[in-house]
Amino acid sequence: MESGRATLLKEQQLKDQFDNLEKHTQSGIEFVERYSKFVKERSEIEISYAKQIRNLSKKYQPKKNSREDEENKYTSCRAFLSTLNELNDYAGQHEVIAENLTSQIITELSRYLTELKAERKSHFHDGRKAQQQIESSWKQLESSKRRFERDCKEADRAQQYFERMDADINVTKADVEKARQQAQMRHQIAADSKTEYSNYLTKFNQEQNEHYYTLIPNIFQKLQEMEERRIERVGVSMKTYAEVDREVLPIVGKCLDGMTKAAESIEPKTDSKQVVESYKSGFEPPGDVEFEDYGPGQTMKRTVSETSLSNSRGEAKERPGGGKSKGKLWPFIKNKNKSPKQNKEPLSNRFNEFMASKPKMTCLRSLRRGGSGPEDFSHLPPEQRRKKLQAKIDDINKDIQKEMDQKDALTKMKGVYEKNPQMGDPASVDPRLVEMSMNIEKLQSEVQKFEGWLAEVEGRLPSRSDPPRRQSGLYESQHSNSTMVDNNCAQDRESPDGSYTEEQSSETQVKVAIANTPEFDDEFDDGDEETLPTIGTCKAVYSFEGHNEGTISVTEGELLFVIEQDKGDGWTRVRRNEEEEGYVPTSYVEVFLETNAKDS
Repeated sequence: MESGRATLLKEQQLKDQFDNLEKHTQSGIEFVERYSKFVKERSEIEISYAKQIRNLSKKYQPKKNSREDEENKYTSCRAFLSTLNELNDYAGQHEVIAENLTSQIITELSRYLTELKAERKSHFHDGRKAQQQIESSWKQLESSKRRFERDCKEADRAQQYFERMDADINVTKADVEKARQQAQMRHQIAADSKTEYSNYLTKFNQEQNEHYYTLIPNIFQKLQEMEERRIERVGVSMKTYAEVDREVLPIVGKCLDGMTKAAESIEPKTDSKQVVESYKSGFEPPGDVEFEDYGPGQTMKRTVSETSLSNSRGEAKERPGGGKSKGKLWPFIKNKNKSPKQNKEPLSNRFNEFMASKPKMTCLRSLRRGGSGPEDFSHLPPEQRRKKLQAKIDDINKDIQKEMDQKDALTKMKGVYEKNPQMGDPASVDPRLVEMSMNIEKLQSEVQKFEGWLAEVEGRLPSRSDPPRRQSGLYESQHSNSTMVDNNCAQDRESPDGSYTEEQSSETQVKVAIANTPEFDDEFDDGDEETLPTIGTCKAVYSFEGHNEGTISVTEGELLFVIEQDKGDGWTRVRRNEEEEGYVPTSYVEVFLETNAKDS
């Protein structure tokens, strides 16, 4: 009896241990899921951070054909651009972190959790099955024990009944024999029950020993190993979490080193020299002012000196047209309106005449194409004009070299066709060769034209070794008139009577100064935001690289929409898509206008 109670107590304790283990392993699985969720959220943060960094870098990148793009020639602007590029690479490393966290931790833990849950379920299923088996064996033992006890009691009662019948003299011999057989049968049943009980007992003891010393310990061992593997896997994931960050540190360090190097590459003196070179006018400074004697014995009639700054003003008054040359203002002195009757001191007149005239504002269509005035750049100061002409000559020489290379290639191809007619017709190459020869001749004539202008400018520029000399008023007047003639825009020309008063000159200079500021460009661009309708299509016959603001680059054979016809200046306005439009040379495209556009 005590043995049975001890067995029941052990079974209850074992069941409680299984419940505890089930709760503990479930909490371990929940911990892995929580850690996986933590890594996933960290990965999302890295992706969002990288996206914001990339957008920030893109936001401050210089816009194409903008003033910021021109400023990239300064070391400070180039350093900032390098910093933005390094920042973009830095954002890429955070994307690498997010990708590695996802592939090396989140995906692996997700697969491991599926395997862990299946293994845990299998182990607890085996444990419950073993418990059910031992419980079933115990029930069979208890049933055989109760049956053996009942059969023994029945055998004892049958034996006592037989003895009473045998002792009673009034009972017949047949009844006694019947009672004796009944007692023997009960004893036999009790003996069989005893044998069965003994067999069940032996079987239960074996199963019990196997259950407590083999099955259950093995299941517990497997659960322990499973739990240890889970803990070890979490540790490996945490180590990987740190290694993912450590792997990108060298590249992040290189990005930071690149930013430091870019900052150290800033050269203030170089930038200031760039500003000087960009805005150097090349005008010759005036010479010494001659002494004018008004002493006794001298003629009191004032004569204008050949070297006087006001000489140009005097000659301007004597010209038949009656026009006056523009007054040149000192750069830091504002030109105030004066009444016609107020006389200026000679020195102030000289200072005003000394200063170079401001560049004139070009026509609106020229501004929209990114053009900078006349073809010979005569509106610019001499030094700036020389740089522009030299750059133009270099560009045309590059185009000539490109055309010559293509011509050489076609000539070689024609030679191959002549040797191997089956590869192609040599005559098919001739039109293209003729066209290239014409293009080369045209470009060479362009080079000669610009070289002539360049020689003219270089002949006028003073040598640094020469002493400063004073230009005559007649030369200034002629130079001013030639500049006015070269400019083909309406707002650059003189008034019909050909005269400029000093107040008009000052007002013109103020307007030009305002027009040359970035705010003017912005207001001009904002005023032309209305989208023009398409009036036809065109096909690019030649490739064109639009370097100037307002132009657009096209490739040979490209189809575009026409939104404005050629107004007689050799340019056609086209559109590629909703955001890209500009001017291209009319001779570079073949235009197909719509019927209603032709009629209009």
